[in-house]
Amino acid sequence: MVILKVGSSGDQVEQVQRFLADPARQLYSGAIDGMFGNGTRTAVIAFQTAAGLIADGIVGPLTWRLMFPSATAATTAATTAATTAATTAATTTATAGTPAVGQSLAWRCLSLTGSIETGLPVPGCFGGLSGNFDGQGISYGAIQWALGQGTLAPLFQKLCTQNADVVSAVFGTNAAVFTQTFTQASHADQMTWAIGIQTNNQVQEPWKTQFKTLGTKAECQALQIAMAQDRYNSALSLCRTYGLVSERAVALMFDIMVQNGGISGTVQAQIESDFAALGATADETPKLEIVARRRAAACNPKWENDVLSRKMMIAQGQGTVHGAKYDLAAQYGITLNRAEGL
Repeated sequence: MVILKVGSSGDQVEQVQRFLADPARQLYSGAIDGMFGNGTRTAVIAFQTAAGLIADGIVGPLTWRLMFPSATAATTAATTAATTAATTAATTTATAGTPAVGQSLAWRCLSLTGSIETGLPVPGCFGGLSGNFDGQGISYGAIQWALGQGTLAPLFQKLCTQNADVVSAVFGTNAAVFTQTFTQASHADQMTWAIGIQTNNQVQEPWKTQFKTLGTKAECQALQIAMAQDRYNSALSLCRTYGLVSERAVALMFDIMVQNGGISGTVQAQIESDFAALGATADETPKLEIVARRRAAACNPKWENDVLSRKMMIAQGQGTVHGAKYDLAAQYGITLNRAEGL
């Protein structure tokens, strides 16, 4: 029976570290040394939280089976082949996305666009983290609010003032510094702090894992939904403009608001002309494809193909973007059913 916790060591600990450090998860960036320390524990908690387990930081039999579903503890630790099979199976599960049962359409739209923006499946997209490579200090969340632009600090400030218990649980001994930085420090000092926890524009441990864990919390996700509400409302307004009523239409318009900022009058006229020529259709898919093509064609030619593949995937309900496969109905519960409010 596998029981790994702080103080454990050996090949099985190293195997867990490699699993958590895999690019599909990015939960651990410490040394792969087979020593179960606080960094490994924090990463295990993040994995358990995302998987809906009791987040105690201990790798017991259930956590082990979820990490390595295609191998028993004995054979996995004993053979490299079994380790490879298990890791591949776990990666497939992680990148497949999570059904959004019971979540609002606003949450589902943000999680879809966030997954595309960050390259991380749900719930990892809500903890998407980028360093100072673009001079913004830190960018964070499903649609990468930036500290440098002043759009990220309000999220962290609200977490500190409204959800202090969550901040304390996630950041532990770092909670006081995090809270002081985002409730009392100036913007300049916030930028200095953000750069100070990075090496080569990469956020270092334990902050990296703590930020990713924060994104799995319902309170953090709810605040991100609230911060994206204006763009969601604009997406609903665009649907009304074009007479579109489906959940998939809202998802497409929301993605346009996030990635492209909207639809110009010139493009609107083109879309309406194409709609008129289309005539009656059985469902909205042909109309959504028109929106996708026309909005992509209005982009800088350098990015047109990228925008087109992204928008057509949403319009058609499935496809591949940046190497990741998407099925909107299965992964995000986004269908051609009529959206609430339309």
